[in-house]
Amino acid sequence: MGARSKARERAVEVLYEADLRELPPDALLRERVGSTEAPAVGEYTITLVSGVAEHRERIDELIVEYSQGWALSRMPVVDRAVLRLGFFELLWEDDIPPAVVIDEAVQLGKALSTDDTPRFVNGVLGRLAGIDERQRESLRSSGERPDSGDQDTAPDEGSPTASER
Repeated sequence: MGARSKARERAVEVLYEADLRELPPDALLRERVGSTEAPAVGEYTITLVSGVAEHRERIDELIVEYSQGWALSRMPVVDRAVLRLGFFELLWEDDIPPAVVIDEAVQLGKALSTDDTPRFVNGVLGRLAGIDERQRESLRSSGERPDSGDQDTAPDEGSPTASER
């Protein structure tokens, strides 16, 4: 496992714990940095967790939009952490190709969550990655979802039915 993959896994662990403990992720991160009682927190993990914390409100709005009917509260906590990380990297980390972000998130879902998680994560992040860069830039601050044009709007296999929402 590469250094960035390890950093992503550590970031998901911090985001997961912060969500469970109802703490701001950056506050938990401050507890972890330099702690001898917890695994080391590297520079890229700090970048990821800090970025998610800084943009969390917007990230959560977008996760709800792009998950097509899933309420954030209905998602498993680890799935929320993986998606938050993926949305941050897709929207605010310009040096990482979308395919890499999605693959890394799917792998984290496989390793840390349920059998349904990889397909769900792939579908949600794939919808976001499927819009052009200009539209992604507008999502960073806007509350508006870009016009999806002629994109396929049929639900994928990972989308919930009305009774599952």
